[in-house]
Amino acid sequence: MGLFRTDLTGLSDERLMELVVRGDERAFGTLYDRYRRKLLTYFHRMLWQDRERAQDFLQELFTKIAQRPESYDPARPFSTWLYSVANNMCKNEYRREEVRRSARPHLKAETDRVDAVHGDGVDRQRFRTRLDAELERLDPDHKATFVMRYHEDMAIKEIAAVFGCSEGTVKSRLFYTLKKLAERMKEFDPNALHHGKA
Repeated sequence: MGLFRTDLTGLSDERLMELVVRGDERAFGTLYDRYRRKLLTYFHRMLWQDRERAQDFLQELFTKIAQRPESYDPARPFSTWLYSVANNMCKNEYRREEVRRSARPHLKAETDRVDAVHGDGVDRQRFRTRLDAELERLDPDHKATFVMRYHEDMAIKEIAAVFGCSEGTVKSRLFYTLKKLAERMKEFDPNALHHGKA
């Protein structure tokens, strides 16, 4: 029993959430440590490479969990539920950003300056800047699907669970996105992205 009190890291996400619902702060801290980096990266990629905004969103997401842990549906894997909440937060932010942009059409978001990078990383940096710009032009669901698959390395099945859609829908979204990117960016090679995770 003493061992259980001191070490929660071996527990599943779902078991930890059961403890969080009962008010266990250490279980909450364990979940936070487990997902903090991944979600910060996810928000950073989804929210215009804005590190500060990504950190705010990470805090907001875990604040929601701390305040209303019972909103988690134990019938779903915790990770897919967590990403679906994160994805909805991004979608709401896109709507707010749309309102802001139409309110001040002359203030366009500045893109990262490629010329700030020197040495061997320039081409890669230029490619990433282009890729980020092209991803911004996509429908939010297509962008999120691409980021989850190729940046977060999530399986097709996991992404389908996040969106509550079929695996076929996820695959067709990815196909459409890769086709679009290949059309718009001559230097984009969809084959470089494919890996074994199904």
